[in-house]
Amino acid sequence: MTRYHMKHEILLGLTTTPASDWRGKVEEMKKFGIKKIALFPTFLKKEERAELYRLLEEIADLQVPHVHLRDDMEEWELELYEKWGAQVLNVHLGHLGAEAYRSRLGKIYTENHFGLMDEEKIRSCAGICLDVSHLEASRLRRRPEYAQIAALLEVFPVGCCHVSAVDDNIFNPLNYIFGFDKHFCTAPEKMDYVGQYRRYLPKYVSLELENSFQEQAELKGYLEKIINI
Repeated sequence: MTRYHMKHEILLGLTTTPASDWRGKVEEMKKFGIKKIALFPTFLKKEERAELYRLLEEIADLQVPHVHLRDDMEEWELELYEKWGAQVLNVHLGHLGAEAYRSRLGKIYTENHFGLMDEEKIRSCAGICLDVSHLEASRLRRRPEYAQIAALLEVFPVGCCHVSAVDDNIFNPLNYIFGFDKHFCTAPEKMDYVGQYRRYLPKYVSLELENSFQEQAELKGYLEKIINI
């Protein structure tokens, strides 16, 4: 499914992995006037998510076009995302059956990870959320899902995507154990791999990084050159 002429928009990502200072990122939004992000509340339990939402409610005219869902989210949370203009949602393959998601499957995309994807489950929702770094890591590790997912990308719609850093040092044995994809980007060159997947990129290209928004803004400019925005 060739998409060379699709217009892309790179979104800064508010991630919540243990090494990500999500409270600090909200403060950056206020400091630098950032009003449009992708949201990854995937590591936060309900109480912390509620705190994050309260902080984000302080951002006037907030726009969140892309949200990564958890399997325990409630209806009020999805309504809040829609209030913030969520156009595409993604979820891990095993979480598609969550009760709150059933009425929204038309805009929920399921993410590739390190394993074969269930085509029937992809058909039950809007399509694929391409985690570009996971796919590249699968290629580097010569895992069986790489060829399958590459073939599925030719068949199913790709509605949103994640981009993280990739350390392509094949001589580092730790990369085979812990993975080539990293949530913290140490150098812009760690994003170079994205260029080979440009034909699959959807409108929203979301940075899934622990880096500060100030650092992400620099990486965004670098990535825009790679994918010719």
